[in-house]
Amino acid sequence: MRKHWIDNLRWTTVLLVLLYHVVYFYNNKGVFGGVGGFGDFATNPQYQDVLMYILYPWFMPLLFLLAGISSRYSLEKTSAGQWFKSRTRKLLVPSTIGLLVFQWMVGYFNTHVSGVDMLAQVQQPVKYLIWSVNGIGPLWFIQDLWLFSLILLIITAIDKNGRFHSWCGKIASGKLGMALIVLLVFLFWLGEKTLIMNPRAESADGLYNLYKPVFYFIVFMMGYLVFSHDKVQETLGSFWAPMMLFAAVTGAVLVITTFGQNNTLPRYMASPLNCLYGWLMCLAMMGWFKAKFDYTGKFAGYMTKSSFGLYVVHYLVIAGVGSYMYFNMREQLPPYVMYIILTVAVLTISPLLYEGLHRIPFVRWCVFGEKKNK
Repeated sequence: MRKHWIDNLRWTTVLLVLLYHVVYFYNNKGVFGGVGGFGDFATNPQYQDVLMYILYPWFMPLLFLLAGISSRYSLEKTSAGQWFKSRTRKLLVPSTIGLLVFQWMVGYFNTHVSGVDMLAQVQQPVKYLIWSVNGIGPLWFIQDLWLFSLILLIITAIDKNGRFHSWCGKIASGKLGMALIVLLVFLFWLGEKTLIMNPRAESADGLYNLYKPVFYFIVFMMGYLVFSHDKVQETLGSFWAPMMLFAAVTGAVLVITTFGQNNTLPRYMASPLNCLYGWLMCLAMMGWFKAKFDYTGKFAGYMTKSSFGLYVVHYLVIAGVGSYMYFNMREQLPPYVMYIILTVAVLTISPLLYEGLHRIPFVRWCVFGEKKNK
């Protein structure tokens, strides 16, 4: 039987990603990727940036946890070869071929981040290739997932009978199950500690810290080995309220003591407080949705099938509309109006983009990895 709470939590988290990117795009905390804020932190703290501190520690780890759980279920229903073939189409195709077909437009805006064409002296064919590479944006997530899927096949080939998976479930479902689940925060912290704490300029260090392959693989495997067990999920559902309370308190302390810092720096992400908050929120959200949102309906059904597409296309809307307003209308529009416009734009234009593109046979294969119109 399909676990609707996983579907609902996944698309809810994707919507939070869209909202996060609206705020992040105009942040003044030094977080790389946005166009800038509305004055420096000393003169304009931009308290709306609090949303970044609330969401960033946990929403991407949560998506990897859910991906690990779903991978376990998928491999129980289909052969490893068929599963990996579908993963390659769904994940690798959009994040490679899709760059040339669609994401190059994101790259275009990324190279105009200062309002000036940084590639003005570059010939058009080369410029297009540079745009394509720079258009990866949020698709690093699915590139990581494809790599993890490949590694997972190797692991399952070694542990053919799933003994380690069964052992993890037995331990996490025992009398001390919830305590042990909370203590997995140590692995969460250990993963963050694999980041390069002092990334070198003009090197691939920053790229490594963006992809965070070791950290996210640890989280992905925790989803596959631990949280794919029904009893573990039931335990989370039973403890969701205290977990949410503890997470809220921890998060409040984190925001109060660190607001104004760049919350994407390696040392910040690897701090014990950030890791504890991130892990507690992952547990609380899974438990909450298991206990309260294990059902579906028309809207939930639509979001379940379209959230991946929304994730793939949404950043073009953020970059295009957000950049235009910032460089052309900043003097005419108050900041709060720009936030409202950008939020409405990403929540309306993104579904329209998805609905249009996934109806075009070749394009839907390139951009979304879809074989046929769903």
